[in-house]
Amino acid sequence: MSTQAAGNQTSSGATDDEDSYDSWYIDEPQGGQELQPEGPVDFLAGDRPRTVPAAVFMVLFSSLCLLLPTEDPLPFLSLTSPPGRGLWKILALLYYPALYYPLAACATVRHGAAHLLGSVLSWAHLGVQVWQRAECPESPKIYKYYSLLASLPLLLGLGFLSLWYPVQLVRSFSHGAATGSKGLQSSYSEEYLRTLLCQKKLKSSSHTCKRGFASRAWIYFRHSVYIPQRGFRLPLKLVLSVTLTGTAIYQVALLLLVGVVPTIQKVRAGITTDISYLLAGFGIVLSEDRQEVVELVKHHLWALEVCYISALVLSCLLTFLMLVHSLVTHRTNLQALHRGGALDMGPLTQSPHPSRQAIFCWMSFTAYQTAFTCLGLLVQQILFFLGTLTLAFLVFMPMLHGRNLLLLHYLRSSWPFWLTLVLAVTLQNVAAHWVFLDTHHGRPGLTNRRVLYAATFLLFPVNVLVGAMVAAWRVLLSALYNAVHLGRMDLSLLPPRAATLDPGYHTYCNFLKMEVSQSHPAVMAFCALLLRTQRPQPRVTPQDGLRLGEEEEGIQLLQTKDLVAKGAGPRARQGRARWGLAYTLLHNPALQAFRKTAPPGARANGSQP
Repeated sequence: MSTQAAGNQTSSGATDDEDSYDSWYIDEPQGGQELQPEGPVDFLAGDRPRTVPAAVFMVLFSSLCLLLPTEDPLPFLSLTSPPGRGLWKILALLYYPALYYPLAACATVRHGAAHLLGSVLSWAHLGVQVWQRAECPESPKIYKYYSLLASLPLLLGLGFLSLWYPVQLVRSFSHGAATGSKGLQSSYSEEYLRTLLCQKKLKSSSHTCKRGFASRAWIYFRHSVYIPQRGFRLPLKLVLSVTLTGTAIYQVALLLLVGVVPTIQKVRAGITTDISYLLAGFGIVLSEDRQEVVELVKHHLWALEVCYISALVLSCLLTFLMLVHSLVTHRTNLQALHRGGALDMGPLTQSPHPSRQAIFCWMSFTAYQTAFTCLGLLVQQILFFLGTLTLAFLVFMPMLHGRNLLLLHYLRSSWPFWLTLVLAVTLQNVAAHWVFLDTHHGRPGLTNRRVLYAATFLLFPVNVLVGAMVAAWRVLLSALYNAVHLGRMDLSLLPPRAATLDPGYHTYCNFLKMEVSQSHPAVMAFCALLLRTQRPQPRVTPQDGLRLGEEEEGIQLLQTKDLVAKGAGPRARQGRARWGLAYTLLHNPALQAFRKTAPPGARANGSQP
């Protein structure tokens, strides 16, 4: 607020000379200098192809998942002593990123040689993986086909890269280098600006009308499920997070499935009549007939398998739905921050300047999202499996077979306790509505205060028992809610006052701060228009950018109507340009490093002498 207040102050002694005017402008390359060329380290920039980093990250994460069952973490190293495997697995965490880094780097260098190298590397990696899976399709660890099934995302990513690079190579030879994705970021930013202006026109001409049930259902569906909108594109880091979240769901679900279900099936197939003696040793007698005992045990193991698979399917579906719904929240938050709004995120995002903590959170956001998804799916599987197991073996199975009715016996012996709790809650609600609440002149009011005080004292012991049940229910609901939303970083699992203590939410807030301050689409469009006005361009309508008639539209947004702007003179246009640039620099501090230094003795607009 202090910065904005200082910017609004004006001084009568402020000069409007050209030196003061030039101090507001961004420095440009002098003497025919060119901008810094693109390098192989810019594959996470917003103006790069988005599918290539997503495929490379999917390949990398799948390779790390394959380290779980293998005894040799590095493909060129065979270990015989178990004590040294932990260290080599730590080194493998650095080896695989370095191994697949050239696959992502070749996509940023828009040249035929880079595309040729990417084609060779992608085909080489794909050939090695296919050869390894064809030679050794089975593995002795976890499940014989686990290694083959876990490598499917890896093969899918490498297959995509082995097709994408040759296509780009052919395009570079046919259309020339640096034409495939040039202007990708500027075209998106201009499309964002054009859509934003069209939305303002539509809002001004729209009218309110009554919506039916179908329209309300469609609005609810649009707010719950992510549907791409014209003029808005998710940042690359969020695209990577979505890709890795989907891969993590597949890998964790596969590990949970093949690690438990085949074992249950083997145990069920090996059940013999000796199981009756084992159960009798624990005092469990299912039947006098041994063959019937075998059938009952097999049936219970089958029910156990069904409960496990049902819990796994439910966990995967909920995790996927949470992922889709989180995309809607990401888009809403980004659009609000792009409009200059302030989200209720605590003191983390008050300053628009990037900080050490914000940069670290931006770097680790995708990795945290992947880890939270894996852990959240595991926790959901445990809770849902325990829940379905309880329902199956305490409710459905006893009712189906008519034996081992433990829950029914417990309710039969403790029915006075539960009946007392139900009657206490019911009577208090009925009394609150018919005895202690009265309406006077159309407004509800409290009545029979003496009876209310007496009933509160007399029912205190019963309400303590009811409170214990409510506390247990509260713990159960809190655990279930936190388990379902553990994989979402856009929601805090702590109360609003303690939201900053949640490391996932803290990382998400700083991630949004970095994205908005460094890659605002309106600012990117503004900078692109400024650069275009300084370069002589042929009078040809571009394919991806703005038309020649629309090139002045972005600059004229800072002005009033054309007639007023022309009649105001150069000093008014000069002042509006200064304030517009000041506003841009204030909300985008990354551009301040490219400003010209003010000459000695010059003062900026609005400064005090």
